[in-house]
Amino acid sequence: MLLGSHMPTGGGVHHAFECGMSVGCTTMQVFVKNNTRWRAAPLTDTDVANYKTAEGNATIAPVVAHASYLINLCAVNPSTLKNSRMAFVDELLRCERLGIVALIFHPGAHMGAGEQDGINAIADSLNEVHHQTPGLRVLSTLEVTAGQGSAIGYRFEHLRAIIDRVQEQQRMGVCIDTCHLFASGYNIGTESGWHETIQEFDDVIGLDRLAAIHVNDSKRELGSRVDRHDHIGMGKIGLTAFRMLMNDPRMSHIPKILETEKSVDMHEDVENMRLLRTLANQPESA
Repeated sequence: MLLGSHMPTGGGVHHAFECGMSVGCTTMQVFVKNNTRWRAAPLTDTDVANYKTAEGNATIAPVVAHASYLINLCAVNPSTLKNSRMAFVDELLRCERLGIVALIFHPGAHMGAGEQDGINAIADSLNEVHHQTPGLRVLSTLEVTAGQGSAIGYRFEHLRAIIDRVQEQQRMGVCIDTCHLFASGYNIGTESGWHETIQEFDDVIGLDRLAAIHVNDSKRELGSRVDRHDHIGMGKIGLTAFRMLMNDPRMSHIPKILETEKSVDMHEDVENMRLLRTLANQPESA
């Protein structure tokens, strides 16, 4: 069962494996650099060797990364756009050196320019970034958003439109987030709603592009367009969605990653994963 959480990387990204193993992760997500700064010191050969050693001693795979929240690939400010593209290139290269399979990122916020202009700008940015990073295997992975503010990506059609404009489409993946889906208006909280949502995703984007799933409950109600994660079973979504997720055979090989708040000892991750495992193998209408 590919189930894990976003793990801390203090002292080096290789430390994430020790943290992940301590709470029972079989997959995990990390930042490959400080997510609050545009620039970071390059990875050294020692950094990469330490990561590979830790990876070899762990039973956690695959590993995915989340890009810096500073990145906005459709920024209207030229300086922000330049920095966003630069940072995205850097993070892709870091992921490639470490062997991380997917770099997950929020598509961007159009900041008043309009959704269509934002979609076009994101695709332009990805084409430029890919041009600067030929031959990489790591997937540039668009995340479904809650649609807060001027965020693009709260409809599957947004992501489809971006992918259609990307030249190297084989480098594109998609990540769904249960909180974001619910907040953006996809009613995954019922059995029929889950099936309809996943079928719509397959019809519009294709399940073959699904690279990761962020598993979060929502503090806010269906269609709120507010991105506030909650612990599993503590929010507005209800356990049905998570039971459906954990028993959907189409999701069995997809990394499922918690992004909920946790304390230093990470007991919340243990509890959330325990509940999700309990929900596994329960039939529909249980």
